[in-house]
Amino acid sequence: MTDATEAEMSIEAATIAQLQAAMAGGTLTARRLVEFYLERIAALDVNGPALHAVIETNPDALDLADQLDQERQTSGPRGPLHGIPILLKDNIDTADRMHTTAGSLALLESRPARDAFVAERLRTAGAILLGKANMSEWANFRSTHSSSGWSARGGQARNPYALDRSPCGSSSGSASAVSAGLAAASLGTETDGSILCPASANGVVGIKPTVGLTSRAGVIPIAHSQDTVGPFGRSVADAAALLSAIAGVDPRDAATSASAGRFAADYTRFLDKDGLRGARLGIAREVYFGYSEKTDAIAEAAIAAMEAAGAVIVDPADIPTAKQMGESHAELEVLHYEFKADLDAYLAGLNPEAAVHRLEDVIAFNEAHREQEMPYFGQEHMLAAQAKGPLTELAYLAALAENHRLARQEGIDAVMERLQLDALVMPSGSPPWKIDLVDGDHGLGGSSQPAALAGYPAVSVPAGYVFGLPVGITFMGRAFSEPKLIRLAYAFEQAARARQAPRFARETP
Repeated sequence: MTDATEAEMSIEAATIAQLQAAMAGGTLTARRLVEFYLERIAALDVNGPALHAVIETNPDALDLADQLDQERQTSGPRGPLHGIPILLKDNIDTADRMHTTAGSLALLESRPARDAFVAERLRTAGAILLGKANMSEWANFRSTHSSSGWSARGGQARNPYALDRSPCGSSSGSASAVSAGLAAASLGTETDGSILCPASANGVVGIKPTVGLTSRAGVIPIAHSQDTVGPFGRSVADAAALLSAIAGVDPRDAATSASAGRFAADYTRFLDKDGLRGARLGIAREVYFGYSEKTDAIAEAAIAAMEAAGAVIVDPADIPTAKQMGESHAELEVLHYEFKADLDAYLAGLNPEAAVHRLEDVIAFNEAHREQEMPYFGQEHMLAAQAKGPLTELAYLAALAENHRLARQEGIDAVMERLQLDALVMPSGSPPWKIDLVDGDHGLGGSSQPAALAGYPAVSVPAGYVFGLPVGITFMGRAFSEPKLIRLAYAFEQAARARQAPRFARETP
């Protein structure tokens, strides 16, 4: 980059509020911001370390920036996201010149008729949709031996801390790109771990919202009982700002009716550096500790920092059903049933030119294009889902009831009620493992399942490093407790100051 000012040189580390202040002060424009990110994507994502975090950029981004700069001059900014470039995971519809493919070649001719609700909300807030982020193809629900972050369209996404390490998934590029400073923030989606794990593995903040807080309309699905859209940021404040823009009731997604009167217009108002003082935090040890000594050491240091900041530590505060959830086959049963029903419904609404209009078409496409689509792993989950019947079958209804009972009434609700907790705390996962396209992922453990099955919120915050590799800590709570979790996560972030910028090491030090 030539003739860069000192402000521009620090853009990759700047917060959304700092970028907004620079634009308000006239030292930065939305156009220059887009130019900076496009240059950085070219230097780090396409060339250089070749992160493969961004699957495509928006050909209209500079024009949109010019329009928003003009609007700022004539009528002022729309709000905190005015002129801020945001990346979207490639399963979030945009009715523009970008594709929406879930990483699959099968959807290259798909042209969504309208934006996803969350994309509409970002545009209304004045954000610039900078591009689409690479992801685990079909949100990592194609094969039992997949490599997180690989898609036929985008190739293998990499971890910016060490390029031989996994970015986790399925929101791989959304987290990796934000960590590497390729955008101010991003959106991802989670069914079970697809926000929390990449946030931890890439050293960023990820908010997995309550199911129903953010709309899934116009989002390529896995399962409506667990799918949710959430933000990534380099700070809790940035993630909270993005969540503020996308939360709310959407008639196209019936689940969001539950958020009426329960979502906040501005989640940044819950940022409180003293938010840990007096908070009762339960340490969920059983199942969620013990799989990695290095992860445990970071978690113990994080817990000590929380206690030093005034938190009341309740230890242990085990989820009574943790082992049962892990051993049960109910979650996979539900996902297979809902994937078929939900994906068929999404694909049926595509334009006639699209190559696929139901799950069985996708399976056939993958077989016909095996060399491009399945060079490393197959489509076992898709085949299992295709074999399922309708959502009226007793097997599905019983499995869904089991998920909710184990995760809600007998799980998170039970321990939080009994011990009067403000949140549960556990490590987000192991340090990122080595990428292995031959045998697939090698993660040691994680803590996303209880919130995933319950449809409850969780926030992962950077907590420490192992040989330069990030590990996060998770704050988990009951339905629509995002304000409390954001307050706790922000206070921990301010006390720990754990995050370090990635160094793009060729391999693990």
